[in-house]
Amino acid sequence: MTRKSRLALIVLLLLGQPAAANELLPVPDGMQPDVDFWVDIFSLYTTDQGVLHDNRNLGVVYERVDLSAKMSRRDRQRRVAQRRDYYEDILRTLATGKRDNLSAEEARVLALWPADVSNSTLSAAVGRIRYQQGLRDRFLEGLERSGRWRAYIESELRALGVPVELAALPHVESSYNPEARSHVGASGIWQFTRSTGRRFMQIDHVLDERNDPWTASRAAGRLLAYNYSIAGNWPMAITAYNHGLSGVRRAMRQFGDDAYSDIFRNYKGRTFGFASRNFYVAFLAAKHVDQNASTYFPNAVLERPTDYAIFELDDYIAATDLSDALGVTTRQLAAHNMALQSTIWQGSKHMPRGLNVRFPADRLDAPIETLLAAIPADRWHTEQLPDLFHTIARGDTLSQIAQTYKTNVSTLVALNNLGSSHRIRAGQRLRLPAAGPAPEAPPPPPVVAAVADAPAVEAPAIVAEQTPGAMAGDLAATLLGTIQTALLSDPSDYSVAADQSIEVHPLETLGHYADWLGIRTQRLRDINGLAFRTPVEVGQRIKLDLTAVDAKTFEDRRIAYHRSQQDGFFREHVITGVADHVIRRGESIWVLALRDYDVPVWLFRQYNPGLDLHTVQPGTTVRFPVLAPAGTG
Repeated sequence: MTRKSRLALIVLLLLGQPAAANELLPVPDGMQPDVDFWVDIFSLYTTDQGVLHDNRNLGVVYERVDLSAKMSRRDRQRRVAQRRDYYEDILRTLATGKRDNLSAEEARVLALWPADVSNSTLSAAVGRIRYQQGLRDRFLEGLERSGRWRAYIESELRALGVPVELAALPHVESSYNPEARSHVGASGIWQFTRSTGRRFMQIDHVLDERNDPWTASRAAGRLLAYNYSIAGNWPMAITAYNHGLSGVRRAMRQFGDDAYSDIFRNYKGRTFGFASRNFYVAFLAAKHVDQNASTYFPNAVLERPTDYAIFELDDYIAATDLSDALGVTTRQLAAHNMALQSTIWQGSKHMPRGLNVRFPADRLDAPIETLLAAIPADRWHTEQLPDLFHTIARGDTLSQIAQTYKTNVSTLVALNNLGSSHRIRAGQRLRLPAAGPAPEAPPPPPVVAAVADAPAVEAPAIVAEQTPGAMAGDLAATLLGTIQTALLSDPSDYSVAADQSIEVHPLETLGHYADWLGIRTQRLRDINGLAFRTPVEVGQRIKLDLTAVDAKTFEDRRIAYHRSQQDGFFREHVITGVADHVIRRGESIWVLALRDYDVPVWLFRQYNPGLDLHTVQPGTTVRFPVLAPAGTG
């Protein structure tokens, strides 16, 4: 099928889609070529192929590059670099103004651009040549895998008021691969980061529910519904899934709530790069290919959902005891219970009480009730095994680890004979209090709190695992999986305005600002005309003195503080729903949040970011997240 006939087919198919879907998930004006580009990436080019293209104008595709499966990564990179250099030279020549006596290749490249293209545009294009790997084979694999969970995902999205078309999002995130892991720590078919996932799921050293397609799909539906409640439209809610709510809200304030094309083309947020600009149009392409799979993949056979026996554990039990009772191996049990961490299978932790265990019903020799009843009473336990060791993951800090295990940094330093720098590495094994002191431990060095909060880095011997999902590949930049932002689901604006002012958020004081700025608190009082002991109020704007640090450093410190506070909270709580409340005369937001709904004000404000907490009128509908204790394993 030629590209022209393919484009004609796309137009016809799009015209045939239900009007409601097109209204909720529109193609932004002028961005159909961008959608077409991603349709080709998902359906035309394999992972042994790719295209060199302009990273701003996706309709400008210079060349398809074929790469043999036998080529090494180095050879692939060399081949792509050679072809990129080739087109850079042509563009430099055209940017000098040359329009006559063109070679065939120069004429072909020039014809990719509008007839009136300027020399400055061509000169800028020299630095914008990008290689995108094809994904047809991976999309097909993901399409076939999606049959296991698709009906369940659609039912969850429908129940939460999320368009069922968003069931195509895992094609972009992970190719529907539950084992997908990104280099920034995102995990599972929905590619949740730890900090975002903890809002809705248990994520610790016993369970990581991001890797369970059922739990993660429910959480993704809740996150998408939350994004929509803040953004007010689906294109921006979907973009926020990748870029974060704060950045999306800034873009909407600058260009308009539904100025999608302007945002995707012109917004220059600090982290709004190629991935964020393209996330929504790539989703539209994945949705289109998914909905027309019989056209693009006529031989695809979707896997059937597994008929599971599902049972809840009334007490703790060793994985080996449970697998023996079921007549299966622990490997087989693990394959269907992907949230369980390695601590379970290594035997250092029991399978936790209250866990819903799945196993294919047709692979059990007897009804599940009969098999469970045969387990001797002494194999069940009323308590979890104590934590003896912790294997450090990328991004862990000593303070976070201490918080997880309800100890303190100085204890961890002493037990593990850490040096004065307190450097930790991913893959390193830390002794915990329950394991007792290490043999012949020397006296602990003094604790340096600032260094204790330095995140773990990868040990040299550990090779970061590449994402096996949609955008992984030898040459493709990490693209359409969730990016690692500090506060992906926090819509609060922690940035410094052009006039060097900030908005005060909950949990913040003048003392915090002074610490982050490296100045005395009195200096902030002076430049803001604040009397001694006068507190700042949420929503108030405060002028800063940026002589000691720059705005970015201040913002980074501010965000790190809020991330620490929020990560700590979501280690103990998960969001299970949302409750609407109509304000009655005499009611106070502060009292409602802290007494009636038991929700901290900072979290309430995240669900109502445009609300002035001091001037809420009777009859106003506000939203409170519904919280439950996080599982303890």
